[in-house]
Amino acid sequence: MTLVDDLTWRGLIQDSTDPAALAAALTGGSITFYVGFDPTAASLHVGHLMQVMTARRLQQAGHRPLLLVGGATGQIGDPRESSERTLNPPEVVQGWVERIRAQLSPFVTYEGDNAATLVNNLDWTGPTSVIEFLRDVGKHFPINKMLARDVVKNRLESGISFTEFAYQLLQSNDFYQLHVRHDCALQFGGSDQWGNITAGVDFVRRRGAGPVHAFVTPLVLKADGTKFGKTEGGAVWLDPEMTTPYAFYQFWINSDDRDVNNYLRYFSFKSREELEELEKATAEKPQARLAQRALALEITSLVHGEEEARQAVAASQALFGRGSLEELAPSTLEAALSEAGLQTFRGELPSFTTLLKESGLVASANEARRTINEGGAYVNNERITDGEAVPAVSSLLHGRFLVLRRGKRSFAGVSYEG
Repeated sequence: MTLVDDLTWRGLIQDSTDPAALAAALTGGSITFYVGFDPTAASLHVGHLMQVMTARRLQQAGHRPLLLVGGATGQIGDPRESSERTLNPPEVVQGWVERIRAQLSPFVTYEGDNAATLVNNLDWTGPTSVIEFLRDVGKHFPINKMLARDVVKNRLESGISFTEFAYQLLQSNDFYQLHVRHDCALQFGGSDQWGNITAGVDFVRRRGAGPVHAFVTPLVLKADGTKFGKTEGGAVWLDPEMTTPYAFYQFWINSDDRDVNNYLRYFSFKSREELEELEKATAEKPQARLAQRALALEITSLVHGEEEARQAVAASQALFGRGSLEELAPSTLEAALSEAGLQTFRGELPSFTTLLKESGLVASANEARRTINEGGAYVNNERITDGEAVPAVSSLLHGRFLVLRRGKRSFAGVSYEG
């Protein structure tokens, strides 16, 4: 199977400038490609993984990645459908550039004949004067084509600044600059970037360079129509300080059965044969959630490392009584309990009945007593038999935590601070 065949089977090519020429370029030897990330926040989120993982696939197939972090375009912002972006101070954007560059590092290799290179478009955009930019770049962009972009048309009535209107010129110039400086022959990105990307292909041609190629990956939506990568708590970030590895793992574990096979094709590096076998096994035993577990383990290992992934798996098992809570690292246990609901107590610890009620696992003290009498209440995976008893300080995990559980599936946490 060729690279293009594999990308097509996985559903990773929604549109391309010339399918036959793209296939020839990707099978005719190593080429240099680029994909860009604007620093509009302190971290990338899972919505960026489509591009990050696709870059990894292309490099593994022998092609050379240029990972562009937009120190220039990040100060402007690609036009949104609804309203103008808030412009962040240059020093803030620069700090985000460095953080995102570091986040991209685990996904590619910087060694070998097709070693990846990190690039910043501020390096060539910053020194350019307004006159130079208008003469060398702006001259090649017909206004009628720029106005035809859907996002621009949708904003004409409510208003769009020249700053956001001109974003397309900056991104197009990036492709040209990378073509001249690094012999870059391919750009890809998300489908929302199709207009910018094809404008870049045309700009390279108008400057007498090329040929160059482009394709876009599909927009990922969940089966219920909501945006991929969003939870009740907000975006799922790649930065472990913004989304813990445990919460990251749980995001994938909780994938809808209707979505998980597509997610595996998009994000997993298992072969087609392995994925088809996994899809079959999951269909036969959906309650085992084999696909979700395989996906969560693979992606968490890649993003956060194998040890964090192992801890996330261990926490998922231990919290429901299928493993040892004592083996969990304090940070993993705290992250897991915070996701479920973590109540903090100071002074003397209350009774188990009160703890169950205050944690939200039951609605009242009477319900707590009934649950205990029926044998359905646990602390640190040990059944509670006396609801009026008070947990011993020595029973606190890592000297601080208690794990409360009702039945097999509902749990909450207690943090004791003395």
